[in-house]
Amino acid sequence: MFYYLLKYVLLGPLLRLVFRPRTEGLEHVPASGAAIVAGNHLSFSDHFLMPAILKRRITFLAKAEYFTGPGVKGRLTAFFFRNAGQIPVDRSGKDAGQAAIREGLGVLRKGELLGIYPEGTRSHDGRLYKGKVGVAVMALKAGVPVVPCAMIGTFEAQPPGKVIPNVHRVVIRFGKPLDFSRYAGMEDEKTVLRAVTDEIMYAILTLSEQEYVDRYAAVVKAEEAAAQGVKERRFPRAPLS
Repeated sequence: MFYYLLKYVLLGPLLRLVFRPRTEGLEHVPASGAAIVAGNHLSFSDHFLMPAILKRRITFLAKAEYFTGPGVKGRLTAFFFRNAGQIPVDRSGKDAGQAAIREGLGVLRKGELLGIYPEGTRSHDGRLYKGKVGVAVMALKAGVPVVPCAMIGTFEAQPPGKVIPNVHRVVIRFGKPLDFSRYAGMEDEKTVLRAVTDEIMYAILTLSEQEYVDRYAAVVKAEEAAAQGVKERRFPRAPLS
C-alpha cells in the first residue's frame, strides 16, 4: 500500500515535476511475469525514478547501509526503503553476493520484476563500469529475460554528494528483452556468466552511450580514494589564516 502511495501521491508527482522524465521503449518491459530490469546507476535518484514511471511494481536490491544509517536521517531513509518494499543486502563479507542472489531469486519466483544495477555501486564519474556476474546467475537460474535500461541525465541532476537534486530533464530508455535460455543449466560456468554479463552491459552501453571502463567501479573508487589520501599526506593543505 505504501509503495503505491509513494508512487502516485507522495513522491511520483514531485519526481515528474523536477525531472520531467521522458521514457523510451517502455513497451519492452513485460506486462506480467518475472523479469530482471538491469540498468546503469548514476544517481541516488535512480532508485525512485524508475519505479515512478513503470506501470508494474519493481523491487530493487538495496545496500544494507540504507537501512542502518544513524540519526533522524538514517531512520527516515530506512523507513522509506523498507516500506517501499526494497530488500536490504549486506555487501560485506565473502557471502554477500550469494545473499543478494538468494533475495533476488525469491522476488523472481513470485513472478515479479527485479531491479538490479550490475555495476554494484553508483558511478562516481558518469562512466559505465564492468558488470558483476550476479545478474547472470539470477537470469539463468530463474530462466527469465533481462531488460536493459539506461538512465540518462540523472548524473547531472544529482551527482554524488548532492542532496537536493537540480531541476533537470532525464530520459529513461529500455531496450528489447535479452533471452539467455540457450545457456540453461550453465549457471555454474564462469565463462558463460561473464559472457552473459558482458552482453547485458553492452546492451546498457548502447542505450546510454556512456564511456565504458572495463574495470569494477568499486575498485576504481578505492584506488582513487587511496591516491587522494596519499596526495593529501604529501601536500597537506595550508592552514587558514
